[in-house]
Amino acid sequence: MQALNPLFAGLGTTIFTVMSALAVEHQAINLGQGFPDEDGPLDVREEAARVLIEGPNQYPPMMGLPALRQAVADHDRRFYGLDYDWSREVLVTSGATEALGAALIALLSPGDEVVLFEPLYDSYLPIIRQAGAVPRLVRLQPPDWSIPLDGLAAAFNARTRLVLFNTPMNPTGKVFSPAELTAIADLARAHDAYVLCDEVYEHLVFSGHAHVPIATLPGMRERTVRIGSAGKTFSLTGWKVGYLSGPAAMIGVIAKVHQFLTFTTPPNLQAGVALGLRKGGDYFAGLAAALEAKRDRLTAGLRAVGYATLPVAGSYFVTADIRGTGPALPDDDYCQWLTRHVGVAAVPVSAFYGGEAAPRHLIRFCFCKRDEILDAAIARLAQGLKTAA
Repeated sequence: MQALNPLFAGLGTTIFTVMSALAVEHQAINLGQGFPDEDGPLDVREEAARVLIEGPNQYPPMMGLPALRQAVADHDRRFYGLDYDWSREVLVTSGATEALGAALIALLSPGDEVVLFEPLYDSYLPIIRQAGAVPRLVRLQPPDWSIPLDGLAAAFNARTRLVLFNTPMNPTGKVFSPAELTAIADLARAHDAYVLCDEVYEHLVFSGHAHVPIATLPGMRERTVRIGSAGKTFSLTGWKVGYLSGPAAMIGVIAKVHQFLTFTTPPNLQAGVALGLRKGGDYFAGLAAALEAKRDRLTAGLRAVGYATLPVAGSYFVTADIRGTGPALPDDDYCQWLTRHVGVAAVPVSAFYGGEAAPRHLIRFCFCKRDEILDAAIARLAQGLKTAA
């Protein structure tokens, strides 16, 4: 038999799938995979249901429904002052991961180099490598996940084509600061590099922090594509509706890739998201406030049972340091033990690294769950860790 694509044939199952399956097997509380356990706004779901029944249910435009593209452009203007032409500079995709895939294939050629920050979302490296490009990893420094500025500068050279980063960040919960964004922007301009910013958690930012798209910085709009996600903004991860905003030249090429991946996205879901993006500011503020309270609830519980936790400025996730709490195991084995013997599933942070010598003492918990689920997880941890002591 002919060999299959060695890059993908050699990849294992994602850590999220592995840990979720283990959680089901052992009836564990799943704080590993990042999805809410309650559905999003009723009016958004009702609009999608109405359009599903009333139709049309045929192919919408490849770029996305005009109503949704207009809503994305209006959203970007309202929240960030970014002015995009909805007809040429906004593209709807079947989820943010498809947006990432289409963008990376469109923007990269073999031999190009991509600057990334680790830990990082697990889809980035396989797509970059399949495009024939070369990742240049910059390792963030815990506990505050700061950027080593010398290391950042050293990652750039004449072959740098793209910078890819995620803010607010999975798995760390980091929100890139204005000073860090300025450093990235200065280097991108100096090396004439594009920027692809994964901003799916843009509205999940907590007190004392603000999400600033790098496209708002001087000289960056014309070289930056930003990615948003209805799944994160409206707690509807199963809908898989994403969107990109950026200069027409970049969006136009990305759309040519998109047309051969998924071509389009269900029209009724697009209609629901268009309604959602036009909600008042109270919805978006309330979403962040509700998740901030859950962050505080889980963080306090984790500390009470013995974990040290790292700062969380946004996203769904809190990172815990396992050293001295429970058995002395590396993070992946620890998560297996935690799921099997304590009944709580988490994810090892080493799974988010692509370089050598990843930290093995950090695990990630997800807090976008009902309060009673978070409390039950803490109760199990308290009992299980006490037994293991």
